[in-house]
Amino acid sequence: MKPAKTSKAWMKAHVNDSFVRRAQHEGYRSRAAYKLQEIAERDTLFARGMTVVDLGAAPGSWSQVAREQVGEQGHVFALDMLPMQPLAGVTFIQGDFREDEVLGTLKQALAGRQADLVISDMAPNLTGIRVSDQAHAMYLAELALLFCQEHLNPGKNFLVKVFQGASFEAFRQSMQASFEKVVIRKPKASRDRSKELYLLGLRKIIC
Repeated sequence: MKPAKTSKAWMKAHVNDSFVRRAQHEGYRSRAAYKLQEIAERDTLFARGMTVVDLGAAPGSWSQVAREQVGEQGHVFALDMLPMQPLAGVTFIQGDFREDEVLGTLKQALAGRQADLVISDMAPNLTGIRVSDQAHAMYLAELALLFCQEHLNPGKNFLVKVFQGASFEAFRQSMQASFEKVVIRKPKASRDRSKELYLLGLRKIIC
């Protein structure tokens, strides 16, 4: 638990955050929407009619962006172990991505579709122990990569949140084995003090 002084300082910074205020004004569920928007615009991630899988979706801002971008003919499937308020046009599955049963439910929902884009903003419950937190975060990223290897269409893209640390480079190399190109993105809406980065795998290789 954060000390009271630290919690108050965080809350003050959060309330005064320009991205927080903008999200509230524009109807997004969190400031994270602008991280995805910036990367999507830079790297042309979305197209009308796409099938998108959003891993670690709650509270739903990335799914909101995806829904807007793929249009009525597109499909967005969202998964998180936390509850998420319904979003029109988004199929939500609540469950732990680490469990085979939950993955099976997601596969059933896809009904034979392959994803045109997989986005993952998953992060573990942080303990404050940096080495442990980073290891848990990379494990989730590895699971998302495994999902892409089976369920992402060849030539399509994968965006995943990672954290700087000892296993970052090893995971980046794992992605490079599955994609033509892997780039690092640090969007403006990602707080400067945060260790988070986003890895974008471009054009999945046919294995």
